[in-house]
Amino acid sequence: MSLSVQPKASLFINGAHVEGQGTELPVRYAFTGETIATLHEASAEQVAAACAAARAAQPAWAAMAPVERGRILGRAAALILQRNDELARIETLDTGKPIQETLVADWPSGAAALEYFAGLAATLTGHMIPLGRDWAYTRREPLGVCAGIGAWNYPSQIACWKAAPALVMGNTMVFKPSEETPLGALKLAEIFMEAGMPAGVFNVVQGRGEVGAALVTNPDVAKVSLTGSVPTGRRVYAAAAEGMRHVTMELGGKSPLIVFDDANLEDAVSAAILANFYSSGQICSNGTRVFLQEGIKENFLARMAERVKAVKMGDPLDPDTNHGPIINEGQAGKIRAAIEAGQAAGARLVCGGAGEGAFIPPTVFADATDDMAIATDEIFGPVLTALSFVDEDEVIARANGTGFGLAAGVFTQDLTRAHRVIARLEAGTCWINTYNLTPVEMPFGGVKMSGLGRENSAAAIEHYSQLKSVYVGMGGVDAPY
Repeated sequence: MSLSVQPKASLFINGAHVEGQGTELPVRYAFTGETIATLHEASAEQVAAACAAARAAQPAWAAMAPVERGRILGRAAALILQRNDELARIETLDTGKPIQETLVADWPSGAAALEYFAGLAATLTGHMIPLGRDWAYTRREPLGVCAGIGAWNYPSQIACWKAAPALVMGNTMVFKPSEETPLGALKLAEIFMEAGMPAGVFNVVQGRGEVGAALVTNPDVAKVSLTGSVPTGRRVYAAAAEGMRHVTMELGGKSPLIVFDDANLEDAVSAAILANFYSSGQICSNGTRVFLQEGIKENFLARMAERVKAVKMGDPLDPDTNHGPIINEGQAGKIRAAIEAGQAAGARLVCGGAGEGAFIPPTVFADATDDMAIATDEIFGPVLTALSFVDEDEVIARANGTGFGLAAGVFTQDLTRAHRVIARLEAGTCWINTYNLTPVEMPFGGVKMSGLGRENSAAAIEHYSQLKSVYVGMGGVDAPY
């Protein structure tokens, strides 16, 4: 069976498929290295055209009743769910993630975001403020054109997470997916049009860093929302600041997962698996620093080593595969270098290792110290670093001893302790006795170097809108002369 998923064209601008005029952009299936599509980057002129189309479409889109915008998003969500099998296959070919993941976690979560914000549409109101004789009110208004820049690990989910609050608020969007995974955003654009979205409201451009820079600095762009690494975030944030643009930055992490002695062992091991090895470890919020209290440490490590024997690496299109390849050779090389550095630093390799080809098995290090690179640097691969601790104050100080602050987790049967510890952890998204669940109803985002702003939930609306205050005088106006 052919694996080709060649789209109609590389870009989607003003309601139409448009071929890119820039450098060739091959799309490769991570499992085989086979080229499954060939796209072209957008030229500088095409980026400008996409932004101009979004700017032209924005006033009429914003003038539409919010509930009407919501209905379009709702219809798009229904189309996604109807076509989930087809879309999941494309997502697997685009990312290399197992089909058993993409069927349940990628497009479905994107559809959930569209559904949620569709339902929120009619609630997007301001407030009346009584001032005695006079009064004031606020209007919540869109920002204008929003630039969305996606990452390669959850490309279609990220496109929906950014588009849903932006569009329901009356903004328009130009979205640039990662050059590694460009296919899903084009499908989303088609689905939006089929659902009744006007031309120009959602546009897609493709390309590497230069295209992203052109998009972020375009004078029509009022807001930039990025999902990516901290170094990329620094550059994009600085460029956006030149034009006083609003920003949302969802960046990387080196998040702590703290397991106390009294934790349910099986649940804690399951959570650590999800927090380190799901999607082959390519998740920004992963709990890659697993702090184990001394009393549970060896039992936890032994059980983890036993559990990972059930890993099945292979063709991601095989429904039985539960651990897919790394996105590309370059990323696999970085992960292998980190594993080698961990061994050279003296950490104990409990299981896993460098692997072969595109595959790196679940890898667990123990007896690590806080200053080892495997405990300080984001690896973005299936590498768990276990660190032991004695008491609560110690582990909180060590968990917070990082410039990152995206996520954190705590496992204990003492819920008083759980809430006490969570309150002291410097992280934007936290879990108690579970990990990496990100329902659209809950805000998601980080603190410190892991970003700013929030995605999902009603909180996201604040980052895609601005308040206008209006004072209403109900009587005469006094003046000194």
